[in-house]
Amino acid sequence: MKRHLDSETYYSATKKYDLSFPRLTDDIEADVVIIGGGFTGVNTALELAEKGFTNTVILEGRYLGYGGTGRNGGQIMAGLGHDLDTVKKHVGPEGLQELFKIGNLGAAIIKERAEKYDIKADFRHGYAYLGSNPRQEKTLRAWEKEFKSVSSDTEIELLTGSDVKSVVGSDAYSCALKHMGAGHVHSLNLLLGEAKAVTELYGVKIYENSMVISVEYGDTVTVRTPTGSVKAKKLLWACNGFLEGMEPELHKKTINTHAFQMATEPLSDELIEQISPIRGAYSDIRPVIDYYRVTNENRLLFGAATRAIENIPNDLKAWNRDQMLKIFPYLDKVKVDYAWGGPLCVSASLFPQMGTLKNHDNVFYVQGYSGFGVTPSHIICKVLAEGMTERTERYDLISGIPHVTIHGKDYIAPALLTGGKMWHQISGYWNGRR
Repeated sequence: MKRHLDSETYYSATKKYDLSFPRLTDDIEADVVIIGGGFTGVNTALELAEKGFTNTVILEGRYLGYGGTGRNGGQIMAGLGHDLDTVKKHVGPEGLQELFKIGNLGAAIIKERAEKYDIKADFRHGYAYLGSNPRQEKTLRAWEKEFKSVSSDTEIELLTGSDVKSVVGSDAYSCALKHMGAGHVHSLNLLLGEAKAVTELYGVKIYENSMVISVEYGDTVTVRTPTGSVKAKKLLWACNGFLEGMEPELHKKTINTHAFQMATEPLSDELIEQISPIRGAYSDIRPVIDYYRVTNENRLLFGAATRAIENIPNDLKAWNRDQMLKIFPYLDKVKVDYAWGGPLCVSASLFPQMGTLKNHDNVFYVQGYSGFGVTPSHIICKVLAEGMTERTERYDLISGIPHVTIHGKDYIAPALLTGGKMWHQISGYWNGRR
């Protein structure tokens, strides 16, 4: 998969910030050391800095945004990701309602942050969840009520039949839940803008090309790279799909699958209007979703993953194009300029994992966004910063959710992922997702 990770993406080709940070070459001290330079690492550092805790060091093994942050769909969705049904037995009715309220914070956090720090991230409102049969329409009707219960002043509307065309220009769907509080963003520019703010305004130190080679726990944590070290009072593991076994307790709780994206050439205004009358972002609600959006440059970004058998297509442009044409067959003459993909970290419950390591209360972690990382990472990191500094009820709520061990992942990962996808496809009939 590295052949795709290292290829140019739409995001790297259109980034507006030319940032680079040095390699760690000294032995230094900090209050907090963070391993990972994606949304989780940078956002947590920024949340801490806004609370007055600025003596933080971020260590990134490659460069900021190398992982999922720099190659995702850019969707700003409502909620914390997938259905909350998988965790409701652990939190109870009141906890479930609180999670739903927390999940509604994401778009506002991202928008406010972009405005506060003047981040050029192309933030735009407009989203639609899409369905293609009566079962999915029933699910979307339930979502409409839930979304309206926490966003009564937001334009949220379920459309059916020919009215769907007022939201998305495709015959593939029979219903659409329009949510104008959600939207989309240039995720790499958002990350780089946040990194610029946290370093230039708050003095947080970021080191790139500083791969961690060892970690020693204790009242003071020591993190070593090939050319330096950081001693800190607290540590945050923020590696997600790139943990690569460095922390065994975390390694066994997630598994990596793969997702793939493409970006078309710039399209005419008329074609963009046909594709997306709301100039928005979209996802269907199947167990393995298609997701796409239009950009400020009039491109269509389209993402998907294999639905049953876990595999990596040999020709990403051709594979992604085929998926796009199933939804928009009238784009058959459109050129694909970029195609890319990579691993994403999945938990058994498809819910983000957050907490501290057993017997190490000063070692925190976040992982397992399960493909829904842009918005949840901004929510989770706000809650995490609360937990790292003062402890709050919502931190205790999320960190108290148990995390299931995924047995055999180091030996039969493709088989486990294939089995998981097939199970979710079958169960989708029962829960209104297929």
